[in-house]
Amino acid sequence: MLDLLDARAVRQAVLANEPDAIVHEATALADAKWGRNFDQVFAPTNALRTRGTDALLAAAREAGVRRFVAQSFASYRYIREGGPVKSEDDPLDPDVPANARESFAAMVHNDRTVTEAGGIILRYGAFYGAANDGLIEAVRKRQYPIVGDGGGITSMIHLDDAAAATVLALEHEGPALYNIVDDDPAPVRDWLPVMAEALGAKPPRHFPAWLARLAAGEAAVVMGTTARGASNAKAKRELGWTLRHPSWRQGFPAVYSALAVDAARTPQPAANRRPHAAS
Repeated sequence: MLDLLDARAVRQAVLANEPDAIVHEATALADAKWGRNFDQVFAPTNALRTRGTDALLAAAREAGVRRFVAQSFASYRYIREGGPVKSEDDPLDPDVPANARESFAAMVHNDRTVTEAGGIILRYGAFYGAANDGLIEAVRKRQYPIVGDGGGITSMIHLDDAAAATVLALEHEGPALYNIVDDDPAPVRDWLPVMAEALGAKPPRHFPAWLARLAAGEAAVVMGTTARGASNAKAKRELGWTLRHPSWRQGFPAVYSALAVDAARTPQPAANRRPHAAS
């Protein structure tokens, strides 16, 4: 309907529609081409989280919109010291990988400006629950390896549970900040093989940290080896949030097993078929 980076268009849309609330979930990742430069991949989304957020907040103030809920991210951002799972009160990582500094700064800007304006920030985990989830093709093609010891913690969230928490946040007073993640933060070495198996894919490859650093940059090494997960205790307590999918351990098979069956039933083009013995 509009370009979120066009402040005039944002103002006109908000004033014309007179919303009771604004939910800011805008990203630009649908066709992202992943590579070494994390910041380059996220550059359009970083603009939405900075200039786009600023434009929406300005329009909300002028229109007298009292409720403002915005998307943020939980996994990989908390300080990599102490225990494996962090709450909203724990500090963010001060030692951000060089190839992700702009992206982390954009999320900090988003978190700060929204809460300073009285809004609510939802730090979601890694989304799953749809046929076009971002990790599916990479896992099927074995392009998402276990790096080093695979000890980096990831917090997941099923899309249905993320949506439920977002609706509950609309009924809550800000300012506030919540981790919207499931009950089971886990290292990559635990969850990635389960996702691959649920998708009917071969097990993930293992890369040493030095090779992953060369291929995908420092951010990939941090995510795979030393990142911390996030706790959902505050969101459950204050929002009255109950998860339908408390753990990816049950969620991945429930979501992805049907996709694996569909993929197996889809005939391959003749040029792509291989003899059974070679597969």
